[in-house]
Amino acid sequence: MATHLFEDFDPVSSKQWKQRIQYELDGADYNENLVWNSPENIKVRPFYHGDDFSQTTTAPTFASDFKICQNIFVFDVQKSIDRALDALQRGAESLRFTIDNESLDIKKLLESLPLENTAIYFDLKFLAVDFIEKVNKIVASKKARIFYNLDPIGQLAKEGNWFVAKEKNNFESLQLLSKNFREHSLISINLALYQNAGATMVQQIAYALAHANEYFNRISTIHQSIAFEVAVGSNYFFEIAKLRALRLLFQLIAKEYYHDKDCHILVTPSKRNKTLYDYNMNLLRTTTECMSAIIGGADAIANLPYDAIYHKNNEFSDRIARNQLLILKNESYFDKVNNPADGSYYIETLTQQLAEKALALFKEIEANGGFLKQLNDGIIKRKIQESADKEQQLFDSNTEILVGTNKYQNPKDKMNDNIELYPFVKIKPRKTLITPIIEKRLAEQSEQERLAAEK
Repeated sequence: MATHLFEDFDPVSSKQWKQRIQYELDGADYNENLVWNSPENIKVRPFYHGDDFSQTTTAPTFASDFKICQNIFVFDVQKSIDRALDALQRGAESLRFTIDNESLDIKKLLESLPLENTAIYFDLKFLAVDFIEKVNKIVASKKARIFYNLDPIGQLAKEGNWFVAKEKNNFESLQLLSKNFREHSLISINLALYQNAGATMVQQIAYALAHANEYFNRISTIHQSIAFEVAVGSNYFFEIAKLRALRLLFQLIAKEYYHDKDCHILVTPSKRNKTLYDYNMNLLRTTTECMSAIIGGADAIANLPYDAIYHKNNEFSDRIARNQLLILKNESYFDKVNNPADGSYYIETLTQQLAEKALALFKEIEANGGFLKQLNDGIIKRKIQESADKEQQLFDSNTEILVGTNKYQNPKDKMNDNIELYPFVKIKPRKTLITPIIEKRLAEQSEQERLAAEK
């Protein structure tokens, strides 16, 4: 039976809402009390209305299609195989292998896995055409989907040096691979580095686009989809909008190079807001961050275990991290709706504003020589450091809160005996071409002070 319930109510305009709010403020200033300015210089209003929204910033999202990814560092091949098969049996749908040695028995690893049903991501600590050729031969007869995630520019930004390669330079290696192998994704852009180092969302998107633009300019034909490795923080709605804006702007730039494939977004929760003390809070943080990733349109999500910053890989925390995603996928109706953010005036507005600001910054970078030039000149690092310092000041002054760390501390919480991995910035003296961009957590200094006080 048809209902006419809503026809009994007159529509309320944006102007009427604002007038009512101002009346309720009883003389207090509307902008001063209800509008806040984000680190991206976006003024967030207390409400959003269709009257103020002129166009829809549509970013295609397929929330129900995201894949649960399991991270595995490969040292002992057989143990890695056992761990991968166990993860797949317990709900993982894709695997990301970190490999730091090209002499590893990759044939044994891959031939032991159900490649037809599992996307494989590689985090390679080297660039070797021979290794890629070997993998392609192994998977040629199988319906495998491989992401090599090769990112020489990201290597330069993070380590200060290019990959050591047999070819004349890293771009020659990518050109050769791109020409000969069209089936699998080769190139990735590591914008997780920028987020974990303290860049704003506008910087993250703009640097990722400029980063990708360098590959489009230097490699004549990119036939494969480009993967973005993204880190998301706890600013829930902004992170949703960040992923949507990234996809929109990539499509805009790729079109200029006649690249007709959409980008592939692999998301991991940020390390920047993770804490050593009251570590169970990390479970809450990663849960909302994974939700942002799903709604924002991530293609795959590799959750961060709650104890990843201080414990070696272990079965318990891996299982908890995977189960967080399984609950979100199978018990929270995220597997039922593809576009949960569509039609939200707030998210659409954030997407539009982030996209506009990131595009303006991207154009500025290109007008001043491009990403590689600014990276080599130290400009990118300096700009990220300026943003990181501002955020650190907010944390140190208790304006930005991490519960259990700079507010509501548990004085009985002791961590000295639990640390298996060094959880702070590691200094590795070495000769570099540029000063690398350093990832750093907000809580590091306060945690070091608390650890020292335990002794």
